[in-house]
Amino acid sequence: MSEAHKKHLEKQLWNIADALRSKMNADEYRNYILGFIFFKYLSERMLDFADKQLERAPIKSYTAIPEGTDEGDRYLDVMRTKALKSLGYFLKPSELFSTLVARGTAKAEAVPVDETGTEEEDEDATTADNFILEDLRDVLRHIENSTQGTDSEKDFINLFEDINLNSTKLGRTVKARNKIIVDVLRNLSKIDFKLDEVDADVLGDAYEYLIGEFASGAGKKAGEFYTPQQVSKILARIVTTGKTRLRSVYDPTCGSGSLLLRVAKEAKVDDFYGQEQNPTTYNLCRMNMILHGVHFSKFDIHNDDTLEHPAPHHQDLRAEAVVANPPFSANWSQSQVFMTDDRFSQYGKLAPRTKADFAFVQHMIHHLHENGAMACVLPHGALFRGSSEAHIREYLIKDRNYLDAVIGLPANIFYGTSIPTCILVFKKCREEGENVLFIDASQEFEKEKNQNRLSDEQVDKIIYTYRDRQAIEKYSYVATLEEIAENDYNLNIPRYVDTFEEEEPVDLAEVSAALKRLNVEMEATDQTIAGFCQELGIETPF
Repeated sequence: MSEAHKKHLEKQLWNIADALRSKMNADEYRNYILGFIFFKYLSERMLDFADKQLERAPIKSYTAIPEGTDEGDRYLDVMRTKALKSLGYFLKPSELFSTLVARGTAKAEAVPVDETGTEEEDEDATTADNFILEDLRDVLRHIENSTQGTDSEKDFINLFEDINLNSTKLGRTVKARNKIIVDVLRNLSKIDFKLDEVDADVLGDAYEYLIGEFASGAGKKAGEFYTPQQVSKILARIVTTGKTRLRSVYDPTCGSGSLLLRVAKEAKVDDFYGQEQNPTTYNLCRMNMILHGVHFSKFDIHNDDTLEHPAPHHQDLRAEAVVANPPFSANWSQSQVFMTDDRFSQYGKLAPRTKADFAFVQHMIHHLHENGAMACVLPHGALFRGSSEAHIREYLIKDRNYLDAVIGLPANIFYGTSIPTCILVFKKCREEGENVLFIDASQEFEKEKNQNRLSDEQVDKIIYTYRDRQAIEKYSYVATLEEIAENDYNLNIPRYVDTFEEEEPVDLAEVSAALKRLNVEMEATDQTIAGFCQELGIETPF
């Protein structure tokens, strides 16, 4: 997609949000817009699939099938079977996005008038022709129900549960709610998502754009489920270094799935695995997978707390790539039962109850394949905090030799927090077994309004430095394991990358002369002020 087309699309999407922005905050109205985008996508895929199936049939168009007749029902029964196998869901012609938009925007019949010449008070009478709320609610429910008992059931169940068409936030009356929903759907119908173009990902780009906008506009609550694209790009390029294909990629705190999908832009991925605790974000992730063309059989996303209740069917997962942006310094139970859990038992200590950063690291390493690579974002404090975290760091470096690189990122590049962060890279079978690469990229960023951002050039510099393991003055350093041991396994980057800038020498003689000149000027000023005070008949202030 050209930059001009992308800008035009973004403008259209932002204008669509205007209808809802005044009524609710971003993390609420995102559910409606993203949900309707997903509905539009499912409808267009269904229509395209069905029309291709009908190319050799007497009825050539899916929308021409006469629903409610014997002939029409036979067509739909066959189409339902094929669609559930190929797409994972089914929609009738009357349930398509375009059909509902056409009904919702149809011109209503003239409003009846009573004998006195005034309009009837029944507001529903004015919308008899274009009232679609109930049908829309039924269609969204039917999409989910159509998958029951099929292989795709777990990927579609409750996908639209966050779209409340009865919410008074949409409007005080049914008529008002219907109008605003019709307006949103009508504007969405004007956007061509170019599903017929193999290389086009207009819909996916639109989805990612809106997720990013909601995150930046709503602070921490909406930003929890989204990793800035430039950071995602770094993680994805690290774990795909030297590879064009991955058997599997796993994100234990997958949010909306942007990290998983970013990896797929760097290498072909066979299977996607993830877990997300927030039900709304879990729904967004499943939508995002389907929107980006990932077949329902190729992704496995679980909804639950990753540390406390890891997905049972992920127990034997050993992913070739692991990426994550876990919640920074989150609380967890630190229950002693975890001391017998295979994820944590070998370390001898658990991560602090109020700082679960290394608990996520331990979980991810457990699910990392022997020949895989793992890259995760952590708060900077995880590099040097003591107690059990220091013990875990030492075990990972000294006893297991898993740590491959430490990359310091600029502060204020994540939505909802301004703290500096870092990326830790782990491998179980490292090519460079006797050292760890440290990169200090914390001072190289672009300032944008209230947010810092990494440019493409700055991202490239991080990646090239990582892949070449370059030692660059004031930017990167390759530390031996002995040096790290001498630092008591403290990974604070300034201990390894010297960024000290020597100050220019001070000419004390010149400073002394400047002070003398200043004293002379001050005495002259004092005399002038004293003269003014004498003329005014007031006491001098000194």
